[in-house]
Amino acid sequence: MTLPHKRALVTGGSGGIGAAICRRLAQDGLHVVVHANRGLAAARALAGAIVAAGGAAEAVAFDVTDAAATATALQALLQDGAIQVLVNNAGIHDDAVFPGMQLAQWQRVLDVSLNGFFHVTQPLTLPMIRTRWGRIINITSVAAVAGNRGQVNYSAAKGALHAATKSLALEVASRGITVNAVAPGIIATAMSEASFDADAIARLVPMKRAGTPEEVADLVAFLASDRAAYVSGQVISINGGMI
Repeated sequence: MTLPHKRALVTGGSGGIGAAICRRLAQDGLHVVVHANRGLAAARALAGAIVAAGGAAEAVAFDVTDAAATATALQALLQDGAIQVLVNNAGIHDDAVFPGMQLAQWQRVLDVSLNGFFHVTQPLTLPMIRTRWGRIINITSVAAVAGNRGQVNYSAAKGALHAATKSLALEVASRGITVNAVAPGIIATAMSEASFDADAIARLVPMKRAGTPEEVADLVAFLASDRAAYVSGQVISINGGMI
């Protein structure tokens, strides 16, 4: 159990995987900041449900691709002290085979996952270092490990996060901060259900099923806890044996 009163920021916290992570971290006693971009109503509803269940949560909205807006929002959060658990979960995909991929598709996907990682993580790092305890967890994808047709942009963005995870882990290891990436495979969310039917899942996944958001959240919760103090710089796959 993580000590109470630590605060966790989960970007993209109102989505399927993000919401499960928010609920799980709240169960472990963290004050959870549920982030959304345009889905503030959903983030507020989730925060309200967490509070109603006895947890601590609040909602915040900003565009992670907007450096100035992100900095302003984070400075407001930092008025109450350091964010000691950061889950970089915000991401989008905009798929196309590479010869037909538009520049905007390339830029937007990298902007959210990769530039968003910088815009959110960099301002929070020094305050986290000062507390000498922290957890940074980057949610990536099996596409970054194995590649995926039609997702050169998404694979590039998430693969870059794997490299960033390893480098940042080296920089902050002596300060009691761990940095890891969690690479999910096919998880049962509204986003994946539009892309994978039951036959495709049976063909692609040795376990013959999609994972659940709660299974991903359990892994994130472990990495965010004191129990994972010696795990850092790792890319941990959760994909039912796909690779």
